[in-house]
Amino acid sequence: MDLGADPVSGRRRQSRRRFVTEAEARAQYAEITKAVREGTHVPKTHETVEQACKAWLLSRRRTVRASTLAGYETALKPVIVAYGALPIQKLTRKNIDDLIDGLVAGDIRRDDKRKVRPWKPRTVNLMLFTLGRVLDSAVAEGRLVRNVARLVERSPQSRLEMATWTPSEIETVLASIHGTRMEVAWILALYGLRRGEVAGLRWEDISDTELTIRNTRLSVDGAVTDSMPKTDSGARDLPLPPNLKVALNAARARQQADRKILGAAYNESGYVVTDEGGSPLHPDTFTSRFELMVREAGVSRIRLHDARHTCGTLMHLQGHPTAVISAWLGHSSPAFTMRTYVHSQKDALTAAANAFDGLFGSSSDIRVTSEASHGPEKRARPRKR
Repeated sequence: MDLGADPVSGRRRQSRRRFVTEAEARAQYAEITKAVREGTHVPKTHETVEQACKAWLLSRRRTVRASTLAGYETALKPVIVAYGALPIQKLTRKNIDDLIDGLVAGDIRRDDKRKVRPWKPRTVNLMLFTLGRVLDSAVAEGRLVRNVARLVERSPQSRLEMATWTPSEIETVLASIHGTRMEVAWILALYGLRRGEVAGLRWEDISDTELTIRNTRLSVDGAVTDSMPKTDSGARDLPLPPNLKVALNAARARQQADRKILGAAYNESGYVVTDEGGSPLHPDTFTSRFELMVREAGVSRIRLHDARHTCGTLMHLQGHPTAVISAWLGHSSPAFTMRTYVHSQKDALTAAANAFDGLFGSSSDIRVTSEASHGPEKRARPRKR
């Protein structure tokens, strides 16, 4: 049978099959010919799950950032370990369900035979999403009949309320980091910059009035790479407030002092946050040093990225418009900002409760008003027996 041209390579496709009887052969020939004519026929292939995943990842290299591609690779690793040698056309919904059960229970082993930690629902759903895109591509190219990953139910995710610092905790942190080498890094984080934006900030990006986000410094499988911001909205110009300007001036003065000490050995890297020799810090170093700073400051424990959530939350509680907060954080959608980066705080709830309670006046005022309106309560007379 002639199956037409391959949609990927353009080469002619043919199929040969054997049957016990001529009637069976004619029936099958008619069925396949009709499917080919309608564009629904999928010829048998020996392509494996691993080959399909790697081909899809290769096609993404030109369209996504290195960090995003690394995230896809991580999500697909357990799929390749468990079913990499399986022909893609034999992958079933049960295969995927069994894999998810193993990931959630922590029974799946890595390439080095060590067990992985139990996966959370969000990570499981990311794996399903990525595998679904791989299989969608195979369906679109005529190599697969249907995407079995779309038949698998997503794991329910409970919305995690993000931990953020209160204004008083920020004051404690600022007092703790004052005069330290990393002071400017933590202030930039509290002003809402991403880790990669803080690590990638250069002196050439700063003027007397503005701070420009044009470069990010990322960690991809442990290797450092510089790239453009993730989205067009991420590339932004922010006004330079006085307190941040003071911190930047202090950082510049510290680098000048280091330069005098080291002389020609000093590395003129041009980055704002550097070590004593002028070299930029590895992005992962920011995370470990932030955790140490939080413990030393004695404030509630939050992640480095939660400092960004703190910025969005406090801007919101101060009454700034959502569109302004979204633009400051470099989001493309104000709705995403409100849904993901703005949270409530206990002090804000208390203030709201007190303000609302003030509408009712004091409890004595309510009682006096009630008695004035309805008169003193009359006691019921006892019945005569």
